[in-house]
Amino acid sequence: MNTAASPLPGMPVLDRASCYRALAARDTRFDGVFFTGVKTTGIYCRPVCGVKTPRESSCQFFGSAAAAEAAGFRPCLRCRPELAPYALQENLAHAVWQRIAAGALNDGKLERLAAEVGLSSRQLRRVLLQHFGVSPVELAQTQRLLFAKKLLQETAMPMADIAFAAGFGSVRRFNALFAQRYGIAPTAIRRTAQGEGAARDALVLRLAYRPPYRWPGILDYLAGRAVPGVESVQDGRAYLRSVRIGELRGWLRVTHVPERHQLALEVAPSLSSRLMPLLARVRSQFDLDANPAVIEAHLRQDALLARQIAAAPGLRVPGAFDAFELAVRAVLGQQVSVAGATTLSGRLVERFGSAAEAPFERLTHHFPLPEALAEAQVPDIAAIGLPGKRAETLRHLARFAAAGGLQLQPGMPLAEAVARLKSVPGIGDWTAHYIALRALRFPDAFPAGDLGLQKAAADPGGRLTEKQLAARAAAWSPWRGYAALALWMA
Repeated sequence: MNTAASPLPGMPVLDRASCYRALAARDTRFDGVFFTGVKTTGIYCRPVCGVKTPRESSCQFFGSAAAAEAAGFRPCLRCRPELAPYALQENLAHAVWQRIAAGALNDGKLERLAAEVGLSSRQLRRVLLQHFGVSPVELAQTQRLLFAKKLLQETAMPMADIAFAAGFGSVRRFNALFAQRYGIAPTAIRRTAQGEGAARDALVLRLAYRPPYRWPGILDYLAGRAVPGVESVQDGRAYLRSVRIGELRGWLRVTHVPERHQLALEVAPSLSSRLMPLLARVRSQFDLDANPAVIEAHLRQDALLARQIAAAPGLRVPGAFDAFELAVRAVLGQQVSVAGATTLSGRLVERFGSAAEAPFERLTHHFPLPEALAEAQVPDIAAIGLPGKRAETLRHLARFAAAGGLQLQPGMPLAEAVARLKSVPGIGDWTAHYIALRALRFPDAFPAGDLGLQKAAADPGGRLTEKQLAARAAAWSPWRGYAALALWMA
């Protein structure tokens, strides 16, 4: 019998009875945490599926879609398991799984992935087998098939383009594996994709989350920190930006579909071959895999945070589409206002960025590559209005990023990541924690030296010291980053 274990701190381990209760209640907190295989139909579903609840004796529970498919179950065409939010967990196995979900094994090079995470290929196989019950190859095949299924049902992309975008080496291999695993041909589930993106010649994809979701708060936060020319918040309801992935150039636009608990992502067709890593970046930027029920239940034990959460539930930490871009923005924000840092980032883009083409007048540039700033002269960087020391810090950061410094090994502890960032001259504790929180996605990162947090956590008119704030925030762990956002947004 398979049982699904909780992937989040503070959530009790799920046994068979707990899984069935969550299934019967269609509890959104467990969407993506486990999947239910129904023996009488041979189909597996998300716990929020709207079909009639099967008998408990007919159910088999799995901690991942890959495990369900390895047991011979096919994905439900109604609830669509590929839409489920990811079950995030702070461990090595899930960190590796996230890389595979973004296409890390699409080239079939297991040894390369193993080397990136600091393991041998044998150790990597053992870690994934122990945690997910399937091999790395089986895990990657499931992700590719589910991603292809998503493209079949949501876009009008040609079959060959879908096969290659999902990481298959040939259309023949894609058709054969799809028919073998799902019992039908890919064309049998093809849907005619129509929608708002058609007017802009765009692909439109759906990304699910666990409700509630504080969409206005996310947009307000991103709007105030948008890099001019690169990002924009449109009419208070959509986020858009220029996109560069490898040699490809394009754009994206994100809107909210609250009645479906989804975001709608419009993507330039020029990016179709890199959709897997692109979607992974967007999911991270908008924190779609957070479980707000678990996070907020923990933080509500503090009366101050409880008031903020009650006023605006659905807390998320806005992330970054590009880690280097966010890190540069953090350095530009040292000792200046948010508006001042925005102005500086716009000047930096105009001077060192490259031209972008998009159907939105505010998207004019791509953010500078690390190599461009690494090779720039300090006076040229300082010419945007920076002190010489801060211009030097930007060049040090660019060289650090160009050498792979922002690409962390899965499972790296927060303290080690912060220490690594602080090795860059000019980056202190506040900047390192801010980068770790928003760009590197450490949920417990907490810039205790932040003046705004020190004031927000104190009595009206007062201010805590950095040491006092760190002591109070210890009780908020492992979600101190979410506490920081609740206080900043307040």
